[in-house]
Amino acid sequence: MYELVQISEKCYYINCPAKIGVYVADKDNAYLVDSGNDKDAGRKAKQILDRNGWHLTAILNTHSNADHIGGNKYLQGQTGCKIYSGGIEAAFTKYPVLEPSFLYGGYPCKDLRHKFLMAQESSVTDFSDESFPRELEVIPLPGHFFNMVGFGMPDGVVFLADCISSRETLEKYAVPFIYDVGAYLETLVMVEGMQASMFVPAHAKASADIKELVCCNRDKVLDVAERILSVCEEPACFEHILQKLFQGYGLSMNFEQYALVGSTVRSYLSWLKDSEKLAAVFQDSMLLWQRA
Repeated sequence: MYELVQISEKCYYINCPAKIGVYVADKDNAYLVDSGNDKDAGRKAKQILDRNGWHLTAILNTHSNADHIGGNKYLQGQTGCKIYSGGIEAAFTKYPVLEPSFLYGGYPCKDLRHKFLMAQESSVTDFSDESFPRELEVIPLPGHFFNMVGFGMPDGVVFLADCISSRETLEKYAVPFIYDVGAYLETLVMVEGMQASMFVPAHAKASADIKELVCCNRDKVLDVAERILSVCEEPACFEHILQKLFQGYGLSMNFEQYALVGSTVRSYLSWLKDSEKLAAVFQDSMLLWQRA
């Protein structure tokens, strides 16, 4: 864990639960793509940079989930580096309580206010700032989170953030987190057609060919959608739908999984309703969902 893996002349990744990308701009300066899940991850990343004689110029955040920005505050405090982000992701990075609040749909209890869902705050600079390295391509990858992006490097390496997961991750979590299901499926189509010397997803092996894995992620989305529709053959409330998914996939419920899977299921319900596959009815002061 936390080994530095070289994948091109200027690009590396640090192998950890959410891969940290490294782009070496020149012999002295390097950029990180995300910063890991906490202060300890940031410290280990800095140790790797120091051993190689690389100064941390900036962190390029793909999105604001806590496991991707958890090392921001430590690294910024230690080096004074800039942290680049954009859109809603920048707001979540500056005000991290927004993540558990959004997931829960209200003020989050203490069970949700921890480093797994809420990083420490850090100051950010927008991608549009003139200091942003113009040789890098910011690639919009919406769907998993609000304004998630990937980064295309000059030597053909593409860091894909969380837009695809490994088979193992899909099997383990069963209902991977998605904010906008329609946008996510469109992103998969776009990524499937991309060309690169190497793709680096945060939660899957780096590979020059990711088409099969894209298909696996798409199949998972369609499977979850079909299970929801099956539950809704008869009118069902949200809590009942969530219960059936947890039981059907053999998941264990706690506050974190209730928030993460629950938020995702609400996104599926919105997508299926907008696609006219589900109808929403209000009955006896309850919102019920039924297959259209």
